[in-house]
Amino acid sequence: MNHTITDFQHKMAAHCESGTLSGILNYNGLEITEPMVFGLANGIFFGYMKMKNFNFPTFFVRIQPGKLRTNIGKRLGVKYYSKTYKNQEEATQELDALLLKNIPVAVQVDFFYMDYLPSWYRVHNNVHFITVVGKEGSQYLVSDCYFPELARIEQDSLIKGRFAGGLSAPKGFMYYPTLVPQDPDLKKQLKIGIKKASFNMIKLPIPFVGIKGIRKFGNKITEWPSFARDIENLSHEVMKINVLLEDQGTGGAGFRYMYATFLRQASEILNSEEIKEMSKRLMEIGDGWREISVFAARMGKNRDLGVDKLRVLGDMILKRADVEKEFFTDLYKIVK
Repeated sequence: MNHTITDFQHKMAAHCESGTLSGILNYNGLEITEPMVFGLANGIFFGYMKMKNFNFPTFFVRIQPGKLRTNIGKRLGVKYYSKTYKNQEEATQELDALLLKNIPVAVQVDFFYMDYLPSWYRVHNNVHFITVVGKEGSQYLVSDCYFPELARIEQDSLIKGRFAGGLSAPKGFMYYPTLVPQDPDLKKQLKIGIKKASFNMIKLPIPFVGIKGIRKFGNKITEWPSFARDIENLSHEVMKINVLLEDQGTGGAGFRYMYATFLRQASEILNSEEIKEMSKRLMEIGDGWREISVFAARMGKNRDLGVDKLRVLGDMILKRADVEKEFFTDLYKIVK
C-alpha cells in the first residue's frame, strides 16, 4: 500500500493529546488552536495520589487522558468514530482502509516504541497520541507533535505501540471525527469550559484533587523519604517533579502557561478585559510553579534531600495552593 494524505498540516505542539486533537479538527475544517482545545475541554486540573501498585506518591496536572476528546465533543458537538481491538490484523486493516479514504486517524500508543525519536528520549507511556496520515510499503507516516516533521515508523513498531500491555494499555485504540460543526457557539461554550475547570479546582468534594490536592502535595512531601529505597531513589522521585511539571507536554508550569494562553484567546472572543487580566495573573502563577520545578531539580541533582529542604519545597507548593484558590475563585465568579 502506498498512499499519503498530502493536505494534512503537521504542526509541533506542547501536548500530544491536545495537539493531535487540534490538528485533526483543523484538517476537518474547524480552525482551532491547541490552547483553545485544552481550555474548552476544561483540561487544567490537579491531583495528588498514593496508589497501592506504586511505591511513590504521584501528582497530575490535567484531566485524565481521553477527556479532552470527549469534552470537546460535548462543547462543540463533534462526533467521533472510535474503536479498540483484540485482533492486531483487524486493527491494521481498518487503519489502512481509512487512510485510502483520506481519513487521518488518531491512535493511542506506548511512547517507547515511537523509534523515530532518539532512544534517550523514549520512555514507556501508554497514553501517547499520534495521527497516522499515510503508508508507504511497510512504513506509516505519522504526525507526532513532539517531532518537527512527518515521521516514518515501521508497521511492526506501530503495532507494538498500539498493543503494548500494562497500565492504561492502548488496546489498539483509534478515533477520527465523523461530524465537525464549522461554526460552533464559542462564546457560550468558553464560559461553560472555564466554569467547569474552576469548579473542579475549588469545589469538588474530594480530598486529593484541585486545591485540596495541591495542599496535600505540599503537606505530604516531607514524608517522601519514608517511601524511598535509598538516596538515589529519592533523588529520582524529587527530580521527577520537574519532569511532570515541565517536560511531559505541559507547555511549562504544569499546563498553567497553556491555560493562560487559552484565557487570553478567550478574552478576545468574549471581549472581556477581566479574563484578559486573569490570563496575566495565571502566567505569574505559572512562574511560581516553574520556580518549584527548578528548586526540585536542583535538590535532586545535588542530593540535597534533608527534611528541612523538603519542608521549604512543601511551603512553596502550599503557596501555589493559596494563590490558585484565589485565582480560580475569582475566575469562577467572572464566568458565573
